Amino acid sequence: MTIANVGGIRINYEVLGDRGPWVALSPGGRTGLINMKSMATKLAAAGNRVLIHDRRNCGKSDVAIDGRQSEYEFWADDLYELLCQLKATPAFIGGNSSGCRLSLLFALRYPKAVRALLLWRLSGGPFAVKRLAEKYYGEYIRAAKQGGMATVCETEFFRERIESNPTNRSRLMAMDPEHFIEVMSKWQEIFEQGVNMPVIGASEKDLRSISVPTCIIPGNDQTHRREIGIAVHHLIPNSDLRELSGETQGRTVIPPREWAKEEDVAAVLIDFINRVGIRVST
Repeated sequence: MTIANVGGIRINYEVLGDRGPWVALSPGGRTGLINMKSMATKLAAAGNRVLIHDRRNCGKSDVAIDGRQSEYEFWADDLYELLCQLKATPAFIGGNSSGCRLSLLFALRYPKAVRALLLWRLSGGPFAVKRLAEKYYGEYIRAAKQGGMATVCETEFFRERIESNPTNRSRLMAMDPEHFIEVMSKWQEIFEQGVNMPVIGASEKDLRSISVPTCIIPGNDQTHRREIGIAVHHLIPNSDLRELSGETQGRTVIPPREWAKEEDVAAVLIDFINRVGIRVST
């Protein structure tokens, strides 16, 4: 386990590969780096240096409930600082689902640090916003209201954060439940603003402003609708669309292993990284 101090927050990370262009990958949901390690291993074997990390509030990293900005803005800032510490910019920035949201926001905040974007299974639309806002924020707001921080610590997600990083328990228990509720409610409100956006977290104007090469692989379930990926492709000027699945299905979420073979996703990403490298060098 390698730990970086990023703005006073301990961030767990790993670098795979020791040569080639830098790539930073983030998994979906609030899951840890372990969920992206297999993909990172494949990209590293193709001649890239791949950074994966546990975002704050994920995996083995510190829990930090801070209302100064949205959770995704903190994630983007943390990733930028971590890449700077590693002298790894500009980098290919990418991810799956919530990793896409982080990647898009990173490109908007730090355009000079981005070589290209790698986006798969983008999420958006009213169904996704309602479902994910509850999953990320609503259930923990209710837990805090029902039993304070002790009840929050007993939820499955935060219990796992404590098991992975025992210092998180004292950090959580030291919080005023009202402050926790206030911050989570603010984060939920910001998240829900994405209901009318082409993709959660980025407006049409935002997407049109992104000029770096972008690889887009749409999903095909109700949370990651195919139409969302296609819409983003039409809005980002310098984007390539690669489809690995069919029309959107009625299922709430299709597990990644059922959506597409990881080897196929990796092959698309590796081909794109190589083609962007040729463009840059010529």
